[in-house]
Amino acid sequence: MSTILPPAAAGSDAPNDPAIDTGRGAGLWRSAFIRLRRNPQAITGAVIIGVFLLVALFAPLLAPYGGNDLPGRTEITPTSIPGPGDIDGFPLGLDRFGGDVLSKLIWGAQASLLIGVVSTALGLAGGMLLGVLAGGFGGWVDSLIMRFVDILLSIPNLLLAVSIAAVLGQSSYAIMIAIGVSQIPIFARLLRSTMLSQRGADYILAAQTLGLSRRTITMSHLLPNSMGPVIVQATLTLATAVIDAAALSFLGLGGGLPQTAEWGRMLTYAQAELGVAPQLAFLPGACIAITALGFTLLGESLREALDPKTRTK
Repeated sequence: MSTILPPAAAGSDAPNDPAIDTGRGAGLWRSAFIRLRRNPQAITGAVIIGVFLLVALFAPLLAPYGGNDLPGRTEITPTSIPGPGDIDGFPLGLDRFGGDVLSKLIWGAQASLLIGVVSTALGLAGGMLLGVLAGGFGGWVDSLIMRFVDILLSIPNLLLAVSIAAVLGQSSYAIMIAIGVSQIPIFARLLRSTMLSQRGADYILAAQTLGLSRRTITMSHLLPNSMGPVIVQATLTLATAVIDAAALSFLGLGGGLPQTAEWGRMLTYAQAELGVAPQLAFLPGACIAITALGFTLLGESLREALDPKTRTK
């Protein structure tokens, strides 16, 4: 009587290394994660985002001074602003108000992270609500919602955010709401189109054959299988949110004190000092650009990893 051995013991060619299983047998997200681990672009983006998150979360421990502290105000003169290395204890110098530039950059990371995450979450929640209603019900509901979304899309994203922030008032909460509302049509249209493309799939037809209600099919089957592109878009939108938050603060819509630590506000008050201390504009601008680059690299890599045309290559 012969013994049936497992495929690996019987000399089968089936691979034992889970890292090799990146084809059709691997789950969608597991396969995407494996591809991301091998993508230098994704690794670079993840490292940038990781550093950004660590700096933002541990700002109270990393920053030598508080975000609104002015420890060097006695060192500032009308014609001179100490730069990097000019004064001991201030490695990146001082700003016009006497604040430590290094501390403000660190606290600014926390402010940018909060605005970016909250505004993207608001846009994602609103967009998913409209997208689910349009893609799940169809008919006149779909037409009505999409006409509203088309109106929002006809207005430039930043202009819409500026208009909303100006109406709500100068505060960080107004910026979060303004950026979030401007992102709603992006998520709504994307989720709606993804759900419509999935409605003719075999698993949806099987669920309809079993007599499941429209609500059950939409929430338990259609929506979970349509979230991949939306999650990728949310990652990319975080980069846009950081840039938009800096732009609104630069335009004076962020509220707060002039010396408040926020990258966009730092750029605003650095304009008058470009001839004396150009680093006051370069340093926060570089932080904004690098952070946005990290989210963009990771988002684009995630998009490629989830693309069915490239997953099997």
